[in-house]
Amino acid sequence: MFTLSSESAEDWWEVEALYDLCFAPGRTALSSYRLREGVEPVAGLSLVAREDGIVAGAIRYWPVLVGAARVLLLGPVAVHPTHQGEGLGGLLIRESLAIGRETGWERVMLVGDEPYYGKFGFTRLSGVTMPPPTNPDRVLGLDLSPDAWAGITGAVVRDA
Repeated sequence: MFTLSSESAEDWWEVEALYDLCFAPGRTALSSYRLREGVEPVAGLSLVAREDGIVAGAIRYWPVLVGAARVLLLGPVAVHPTHQGEGLGGLLIRESLAIGRETGWERVMLVGDEPYYGKFGFTRLSGVTMPPPTNPDRVLGLDLSPDAWAGITGAVVRDA
């Protein structure tokens, strides 16, 4: 049985170790990490799943801007290899998106595989540009409120 909680400062290194295990330390070279440098994850939305006190999964969100619009950048989401295939990643995504809606966020984006994230309602964003070298076909978005992405275009930049 997993317990979900908001990520705290005490969780940081355990979560980082999970991300290194799942994605390798070179993950920080990805373009999305440039948007995260010097910015704290969104409190309350970044969740940790534990089983028997051990981190089994985690998800983080970051504030970014597209034009003048504030947007949540989802990622990374990771599940420990011993728990993959159990639905934990989906649980983290669904629970955190629900919290995002409840706390007034209007839109969320990520860089990922549409076949997987499409299950949660994400679709390809047109006119939204991540820092290079990001494949534009992998830039996906989800409305947390009706038509929240309508008319939102431009480069994704750090929300300082």
